[in-house]
Amino acid sequence: MVAPPGKSGPARSVDPPEKRVTGLRRIAPDVRPLAIPAYRRLFLGQVCTVVGAQLTAVAVQQQIFDLTGSSAWVGIASLVALVPLVVFGLLGGAIADTYDRRKLLMITSVGIAVTSIGLWVAALGGGSGESVWIVMALLALQQAFFAVNQPTRSAILPRIVPAAMVPSANALNMTVFSTGVIVGPLLGGLLIPLVGLPWLYFLDAITMVAILYAVFRLPPVPPLGERRGRAKVSEGLKYLRWQPLLLMTFVVDIIAMVCGMPRALFPQMAEETFGGPPGGGVALGVLNASLAIGSLLGGLTGGWISRVRRQGVAIIAAIIVWGFAMIVFGLSSPLWLAVIALAIGGWSDLVSAVYRSTILQVAATDEMRGRLQGVFTVVVAGGPRVADFVHGVVAEATSTTIATVGGGMATVVLTVLAAFLGRSLWRYDAGRRPVGDA
Repeated sequence: MVAPPGKSGPARSVDPPEKRVTGLRRIAPDVRPLAIPAYRRLFLGQVCTVVGAQLTAVAVQQQIFDLTGSSAWVGIASLVALVPLVVFGLLGGAIADTYDRRKLLMITSVGIAVTSIGLWVAALGGGSGESVWIVMALLALQQAFFAVNQPTRSAILPRIVPAAMVPSANALNMTVFSTGVIVGPLLGGLLIPLVGLPWLYFLDAITMVAILYAVFRLPPVPPLGERRGRAKVSEGLKYLRWQPLLLMTFVVDIIAMVCGMPRALFPQMAEETFGGPPGGGVALGVLNASLAIGSLLGGLTGGWISRVRRQGVAIIAAIIVWGFAMIVFGLSSPLWLAVIALAIGGWSDLVSAVYRSTILQVAATDEMRGRLQGVFTVVVAGGPRVADFVHGVVAEATSTTIATVGGGMATVVLTVLAAFLGRSLWRYDAGRRPVGDA
């Protein structure tokens, strides 16, 4: 059912005041959600699967390059993975709003594991021109399973964690993801010469056992609310249109990612700006790791996150910080300053992502939660890829400095403008019912 204009979900009671937090506990990670057995099992399962997924990401890129000798084919593989992620991200949210979410997590987790086994077998079989298409087909199938799995897992969170702890749970999840982005590629680089590339896929499949056990221990999680047949993607988009608060979380994220994500320029800047060797090197590796390091530091010092009620203001402030960080990065000539700027950007991105996820999970009605998480998955996956194209074109026509600095300035200006025009995000108070009009 589509909510009428001005309705952002059921009213929620104000949580009781917490005890005053002092000292290091003000910034230390809020681990209260880990006291909940269901969440703790999912969290520990995610610790394993995030590293495993990064092993597969490293292995796919390296395998395709080994088979073809072409970086262009590696880029094509990224686009091949994007298509099912977008299509099934939207469909997956509708499926999660129709069927028992525990069963969906079981099915899609098994699917991810089976496709990893398929990639393992294909890699053991040797290389040929035809096997490139086998790898890409298995990669696309795996991304389709992931695109259903991710919004389903996110939609379950508010059902197993109290609303007051959802920001903390999201911060813990994103801290794990940031750690995996750093540890996974490093571990993959160490393991390939020791055990061989095919076994990275096998290890990824093995890590899925942890999440399967966690999901198996969950109780049934059917969608709440009235259901009439299968949930439709179009109903979720209509619902979003009448929810300015929820819509604004997507608008500001698209601004931040499309305008302010200069990832595609890292190889050129590593060589031309920071003196790295052609084809990669320490400078390129450090640039790629800096965002994740900042995000990890944000999670490890994020004990304050759950105590912020004006979460919309926090999102806007974090994206403005992100924009200024990209401006500093674009103007940097020493590598150390660029690393600091990117790390600050990664920190602010974690803060923004935590609150955007929390608002979507708490302010949306349960029967629409899966579809909105599907849209979230599409935006998070597609935004950086659009940014790669935009920044690449602008840098080719002008320079990397203009592309990066201009993107950061556009992020700041457009975020302030969006906050002024869509005031529901600025007014949002997590302790009160969401604001219904812009």
